[in-house]
Amino acid sequence: MGEQPCPVPASPPGQDGGPGASPVPPVHPRDKWSKKMDFLLSVVGFAVDLGNVWRFPYICYQNGGGAFLIPYTLMAVFGGVPLFYMELALGQFHRTGAIPIWRRICPIFKGIGFAICIIGLYVSFYYNTIIAWALYYFYSSFSGTLPWASCDNPWNTPNCTNYFGRSNVTWTNSSRSPAEEFYTRKVLEIQKSGGLYDVGGIRWQLLLCLFLIFTIVYFSLWKGVKTSGKVVWVTATLPYLVLLILLVRGATLPGAWRGVLFYLRPDWGKLLSTAVWVDAAAQIFFSLGPGFGVLLALASYNHFHNNCYRDALVTSAVNCLTSFLSGFVIFTVLGYMAEMRDVEVEDVARDKGPSLLFITYPEAIANMVGSTFFAVIFFLMMITLGLDSTFGGLEAVITAVMDEYPQVLAKRRELFVLGLITVCFLGSLSTLTYGGAYVVKLLEEFGAGCSILAVVLLETIAVSWFYGIQRFSHDVKAMLGFAPGLFWKVCWAAISPALLAFIVVSSLLEQPPLVLFGYQYPAWSTSVGHLVGASSFVCIPVYMVYKLVWTPGSLKQRLAVCVRPEKTARDAQAEVLRMSPVP
Repeated sequence: MGEQPCPVPASPPGQDGGPGASPVPPVHPRDKWSKKMDFLLSVVGFAVDLGNVWRFPYICYQNGGGAFLIPYTLMAVFGGVPLFYMELALGQFHRTGAIPIWRRICPIFKGIGFAICIIGLYVSFYYNTIIAWALYYFYSSFSGTLPWASCDNPWNTPNCTNYFGRSNVTWTNSSRSPAEEFYTRKVLEIQKSGGLYDVGGIRWQLLLCLFLIFTIVYFSLWKGVKTSGKVVWVTATLPYLVLLILLVRGATLPGAWRGVLFYLRPDWGKLLSTAVWVDAAAQIFFSLGPGFGVLLALASYNHFHNNCYRDALVTSAVNCLTSFLSGFVIFTVLGYMAEMRDVEVEDVARDKGPSLLFITYPEAIANMVGSTFFAVIFFLMMITLGLDSTFGGLEAVITAVMDEYPQVLAKRRELFVLGLITVCFLGSLSTLTYGGAYVVKLLEEFGAGCSILAVVLLETIAVSWFYGIQRFSHDVKAMLGFAPGLFWKVCWAAISPALLAFIVVSSLLEQPPLVLFGYQYPAWSTSVGHLVGASSFVCIPVYMVYKLVWTPGSLKQRLAVCVRPEKTARDAQAEVLRMSPVP
C-alpha cells in the first residue's frame, strides 16, 4: 500500500546520560520468542476463538447472508486490520506492556493500560467457565451412547422431544430437544436457580472442570513465552484439523445444501440498514481483538526488526477466513437438522452464542454415525480454541503489570502468575452456580462490550493525534526499513476512530433487553452491568486527573508535560538493547 524501502538507521535515537549522569539501573534483556512461528501461532490462537465459531455465522445469516460479507470486508480493511497493525507495531517498537507503554506515548492516557487489565480480568471470570462447560461435555462424550441423544435420562422432562429417526413427531413451542435439556438441566442445572435473585449453590463438577482449565493455563504461562509459545503449536493448529473433518462430514449429510444456501443467500436490502454495518464493525473489532492489550504484549517479545506489517496482514486474513469457514461447518449441520425436523433452517438457527455450540451442534452430532468420535473432537476443538485465547488475554495482564513494577515482580513471575490465576478462579465462582449461566451472559454483555470499544477509540486517538502519525511512522520505519503508506495513516488518523465512535454511540443508543432461556433480566441487573462496564473505563479519567494534580507547574505547563512522551536514562539503555541487530 505504497511503502517504499528505506535504509534502516544504524544507531538508535539520542540517548540520555553522559559524564556525570546518575547511574542507570541495569536493564535485563527481554525474553524473545524461540521461533517466529511461536509468535504467529500465539496471535492466531488469540484472535481465532469461540466467537469465530458461534458469533460470525449467526451474525452473517442474520444480516443478509452473502451480502453481509461486503460491510464485513470493508470494516476489516478500513478499521480492524489498521488497528491490528498499529498494536503490533507499538508493542514491537516499545517492547513493553499495556500500562508502562503510555509513558513513552502520551503519559496522561496511562489509565488506558489499567482499564485494559481490568477488562481482561472480567473476561477471564466468564470465558474460562465456558471452556469448563466444554470440558464437561468432552468428558461426557466418552460413552457408547451420548447422554444427550435420548429423552430416557433422570434429568429429562415430559417436554423432551426426540425427532431423529422417528416419524410423526410434532415439534411445538414447548418442545425441548434432549441436547437442550442436557445442557440446561444436567450441565448447568439451571432449574435449581430462581434467576439472579437466587443463583443457588456451586456445581462441584464444573468447579473441578474449571480448576483443571486454570491448572493448564498456569503451567502454560508461568515461564513466559518460552512455554506458551510451545503450547500454541497444539492449541492453535488442532482446531483447523477438526474444522476440516467436521466440514467434510457436514457436507455429506442430507440437507446440508439447505444450510449453505441459507448462510450465503444475499439479501441486498439489508445493506440499507445501519444495524448491519454496526454488527459488521463490532464483529471485526471483537474478532481481531485490538484494545485488549494482547497484541501489544505478544509483539513486545519480537525481535526489533521483525516484519510486523506482514504479520498483521497474514494473521488478520487467517482470522477472517476462519470465521467464514466456520460458517460452512455450522450451517451444513443446521441444514441437516432442518431436514430431519422437516422445518425451515431459520427455525433451527435461532440459537446464538454458547447455545449454538452446546445445544444445536451437539444435537446433530448425537445423531450421526460415529457420534462419539465427532463429539470428542468437537469439544476438544472448543477447549483448544478457548485456551489459547485465555493465554493471550492473561499474558496481556501479566506483561502489563510486570513491566510496570519490574523491581518487585521481575524475578517472581511464577508467583505473580499463580496469584493472578487464583484471583481469576475466585472471580469465576459466581459463574459456577446453578444460575451461573445468567452471570456469564451479564459479564459477556457488559464486561467487555462498549468499554473495550471506547478504550480502543481513545488508544487510537492518543497514538494518532497526541503521539503523532509522523512520529509513529518514523518508529515503524526504524523497525521495518519503510514507512507506512498514506492508506494506513488516513485510517489511523480518521477512518478507524470514526468507525469506533460510530459503533460506541450506536451500541449505547440501542440496548435490547437481556433474555436467557426465557428468563427476563431484571432492570437492576442492567444497572449492575453498566457499573461493571464503567468500572474499567473510569480508570482513564481518574488517572488523567491524578496526573494533572500531581504534576508541578501551571495548568499549561502540566498539560504540556502530561502529553509529551517521557524519556529516561533507563529507557535509553533499554533502547540500545531493543535496536541491537538480531544475532
